[in-house]
Formats: sequence, C-alpha cells, structure tokens
Amino acid sequence: MPALRLVAFDLDDTLAPSKSAIDPRIGELLVALAERVEVAIISGGQLSQFTSQVVDRLPASATAKREHFHLLPTCGTQYYRLGADGIETVYARSLSEDQKQRALTAVEEEARRLGLWEPRTWGAILEDRGSQITFSALGQTAPVDAKTSWDPTGEKKGALRDAVAARVPDLEVRSGGSTSVDITERGIDKAYGMRALEEHTGIRLDDMLFVGDRLDEHGNDYPVLAMGVACQAVGGWEDTAAFLDRLIPTLPLR
Repeated sequence: MPALRLVAFDLDDTLAPSKSAIDPRIGELLVALAERVEVAIISGGQLSQFTSQVVDRLPASATAKREHFHLLPTCGTQYYRLGADGIETVYARSLSEDQKQRALTAVEEEARRLGLWEPRTWGAILEDRGSQITFSALGQTAPVDAKTSWDPTGEKKGALRDAVAARVPDLEVRSGGSTSVDITERGIDKAYGMRALEEHTGIRLDDMLFVGDRLDEHGNDYPVLAMGVACQAVGGWEDTAAFLDRLIPTLPLR
C-alpha cells in the first residue's frame, strides 16, 4: 500500500460485539488512528447504533479529531460526518414505499416458510431503516450469546438470503450480522460506501484499507474485497485491537 490515508471498519463483531458499545481500548485506538488517517465506519446498523455504540463512547481526546470520522450506516446507503455542531448529513438514499413493502413481505414470508421465524425474540424482527430493510432473527436487542449460537455456520442466513433474493431481484439482499439479512437498493452496498468515501474525501481507493469480519463471499463486507480495496479480516473486536496495535505505530502523525 503506497500511502495509507483512510481506514474503514465494519461495526458489529469488528469494533464491538453485536449491538454493544465499543470497549474503551477500541475508543483510544480509533482516536490514535484519527491522528494519522481518516477513520470510517460502514455497517448495516442505523445511525442511532453508530451513535450509541461508538460516537458516545469515544474518549474526550476525540473532540479535536471529530472531523476525521466518517459514518456510513445501513451498508453505505447513508453518509454522515462528525462536525463541530454535531452529526452532519452528506447523503441518505431511501427505498421507495413499494420497495420497502415488497422487501418486508418477502423476508417475513420466506423466514416463516423456512422455519426461521423464531417464537422467542428480543425486540423487533423486522426493521425499516429508511434506506435498508433488516431482518434480525432473534430481534434487535437479543443477547450476544444467543445470536452467536443461532447460526454459527451461516447456513440459515444463506438459505433465507437466497430465497428472498429470488423474490425481489431488483433489490440487493445480503447476509448481515450474526442473525441478520439486509435488503437495500440494487447496487447499494459497502462498495458503494467506499466509492462515496473516495468521492467526498478525494482519497483514492488504493490508499484505503477496510477491516471487517464478514469478508466471505456472501457476507456484507465482501463487496469491498471484490472491488479490490485492501482488506484485513478479523474475528472480533479483540482481533481488531491487536491489528491496530501493530498498524498505528507504522503510520506518521498528521
């Protein structure tokens, strides 16, 4: 990599356990990284999750580096910057009402047909995130251990993804977190978010690095790998912290 200028991260199971706040160690590392390069987060969650899991948990030392953070919720269908006056919108692409309804209907009907509509859940199974419809098999607030054990091989999510994709061929359907399937506008995925970063920051894709836990072919991080951006695979936030411990000392301060 000739000149690393931006590092982008997945959120759940990369910077933090699913739907959980980042560890203070990750917060300190992100600020140290922002002293050297731009820092972006691209994940299937909505903006409120980015705020509660990351932004509100950054150490006080992050204040002077806020302008170097880029937030791309719902797999890059939205883009926000941290500014002096709070969170500023760069863009937000929303699904049409027809697209939303067809996606909601398809994912519920196929989940029920496949026996994946669980009787015990923690919060809503289906969520309209504006630019993304998300199915969470155990609900939005399920405990991490329950999520981890629900589909360890990804077979359930894969079957649901394939069934829903056949029903809505004009939309993008991908496996999300440990129990989720995400539906967005066709061609709008994390690769779209990386291109948006290139456009709005002026940093070439060749000078970016992406860190994620779902770089497998059907994972929602895979589009970034497929587009040729350098990627680092991790197996959880501890792996990410260890990687950043090695990476940060190699990067010059701004």
